[in-house]
Order: sequence, then C-alpha cells, then structure tokens
Amino acid sequence: MQIVFKRFLSIMLLLLCALAVSCTGLEITTSTPNGKPNDKPDDTPGPFTDITAADIIGKIRVGWNLGNTLDTHGDSRTGYHWLGGGLYTNTAVSDMEKAWGNPVTTKANIDALKNAGFNAVRIPATWYKCADSDYNIRADWMARVKETVDYAASNNMYIILNTHHDEDIFRFLDKDMPESRRAFQKIWEQIADTFRDYNERLIFEGLNEPRTKGSAAEWNGGTSEERNNLNIMEQLFVDTVRASGGNNAKRILVVSTYAASATLAAMNSVIIPVDPMNAVNKIVVSIHAYEPYNFALNENSSVTTWNKNNLSDTLPITGWIDRAYDMFVSRGYPVILGEFASLRRNDESVRADWAEFYTSYAGKKGIKCFWWDDGGNFRLLNRGTNTFYYPQIVAALMRGSE
Repeated sequence: MQIVFKRFLSIMLLLLCALAVSCTGLEITTSTPNGKPNDKPDDTPGPFTDITAADIIGKIRVGWNLGNTLDTHGDSRTGYHWLGGGLYTNTAVSDMEKAWGNPVTTKANIDALKNAGFNAVRIPATWYKCADSDYNIRADWMARVKETVDYAASNNMYIILNTHHDEDIFRFLDKDMPESRRAFQKIWEQIADTFRDYNERLIFEGLNEPRTKGSAAEWNGGTSEERNNLNIMEQLFVDTVRASGGNNAKRILVVSTYAASATLAAMNSVIIPVDPMNAVNKIVVSIHAYEPYNFALNENSSVTTWNKNNLSDTLPITGWIDRAYDMFVSRGYPVILGEFASLRRNDESVRADWAEFYTSYAGKKGIKCFWWDDGGNFRLLNRGTNTFYYPQIVAALMRGSE
C-alpha cells in the first residue's frame, strides 16, 4: 500500500505542475549540454543540407570580397615580419586587420551588403603571418576569422573562406614541395577543425592565386612543374578537409587554376581532385579575371572607356567565360569568378555598364561573380558609413545578376 500511495502522489504532483504551466502560459524549453536553449541564436550555423556544388553556386546571386583586411601580411608597407621574426606573438589582431588601411570589420558592414542584395561574401585570410615555425595558428587570430565568418552566417549568406597571400609557405617548385605540403596540410587541418560544424553555406577555397612569386610565368599559366604540383596540393586540400569529419565530409570545396588565371594553359592543366568520401559533384573551380586588362586593372593605362557594342571591349570577357563553360561548367563543375572589379574611373556610368554586362554574361553561363573590394582602387562599400561609393555600380551588379 505504501508503494502504491507514493506512486499516486508522484502522479498528482506531475498533474499539478502541468496545470500550473498551462494556467500561467509558461513555455518549457529544453537545453543543450552547454545549458543554452535548443533555439539557436542567429549567429549559430544551422543544419547542414547535402547539396551539389552546382546547386549551391546556383543559389548565389552576386558576391563581395572583404579585401585587404584579414588577408594583410608583412611587407614593405607594414614593416611587419611575421613568420620567423618573433613578432607574431606581439602584434595585436586588430593591428593585423588594419595594416593596409581598412578599418576593423563590423557586423554592420556585412549587414549593409546583405541589405544591398549581395548574398555571398568571400573572406580572404592570410595565415602564415600569425603562425609559429610549426604552423600552429594563433588562437586569437582564428577566433577573429571565425567571428567575421559569423557576421555573414548570421545573415544566411554564402561564405567562401580561403588561404590568401600565403605564397611564402605554399610553394610549387619540386624542391619546395615537402615543406610546402607539410605547411599546407597543417594550416588546413586547423581551419577545417574550427569550422567543421558549419552548414553547407560555408565553402572552403584551398588556395587564392597559387603561383611562384616573381617567376617569368607567374601570371601566364606557370610551368608544367608548377601546374603538376598545384594539382598535388589541391588533392591534399580535399583529402585534409574530408579527413576532419563533421560537415566537412560533404562540404563544397573550391580549387583554382594556376594563379587563378583564365589562360588556356592554366585551365587545361586543372585535374579535379578525387573525393576520398565519394561525395559527388562537390568541387568548384575558381578563376580571377579583371578584363579588359587596360580598362579594369592596368593602373598605367589611359583607357577609361568601355562599350558593350565593341567586340574589342567584350571579347576579353566573353572569351574566357565561354572557355570556362566548355571546360568545366558543361562537365558538371561550376565556376566562380572569385575576383573581378574595375579601377576607379571618372565616369561611374561606364563602369556600371561594364559591371552589368560582365555579371549578366557570366550568369548566363552559370558563373557567379565576386567583386574585389580592397577599400582603395576597387572600393565599393564605405566601411565607415555602410553606404556605397558607387551606387550605380551596385545597382548594375544587381541587374546583371537577376
């Protein structure tokens, strides 16, 4: 009888608790192991959706590069000597972020981009500057990169995170490959581990413009030796990310042509990596093309005009896009124009016409474009006021990417 009575009391107590909750309108929330409610805050990546590279690139409208910010590194402009100089332990993260003249990035910056219609952001980041001799990355630098990624994740934007300006440790000559492979694997093991649980909107790009700095063929497709070693490194990138587990087992990954060049030699040499997880259609190819060169990139050029009705103006754009479509997109490997922009010219309307044509033609071929915003010659977003220096260009990018 005593046992039965105790069970009766337990049942009555449960009924009373339920009645109290119902009367007061209280909401019961369950908790995760860390004590937080299961409802995730906005800046927490959501569930992972298994999606093909073509499908995810198809969802991108137009992207923006956070240039000359997390990718700053030591050279004559900064006076810093990161790796091996002993200063990596003493330089503040904010000083590294501001080293090339841009302010510390804020969430309001990324919000402004999303509100303007950009639904993707590429976050270039340099790693060797804050790594020790064994390529261990400073925890505070990794945390700052993660914080910046979270600004975009909270806006449900597509994000490309890469290694950028790390050519001093990622090299492509045979004699350099043993140490280069060690550095590359160690850096990507740490990046992949940090972001392994982010959803599919986070995309990894193994290398930015992989090349041998100062070589005669640096921007012309490289040599067969360098191109072969780049393919080896890209396979190592895929293997390393996949081995990290979590959502990285099916994450979309980006490989580059040599120096991200649009030349035939660079495109022809790309060997799409074998996916060790047998994940199908998860690879994107990245190309950079500031075309026509004398209008878009050459600071010493006097060319300030561009006309969509002039074949000499449009062919440098359409030529490489058609080639990329035939070589990659038509075979199931989507392509992104990871960087493009035009130098500041007097006539904003001409640059707007150029931007609309470029994004429109690329989009028709399934290629999505990311504007390179360095805060200087190619600036678009005023990061202090969260307005745009050239609203006509922004409007043109949106029209071209509709």
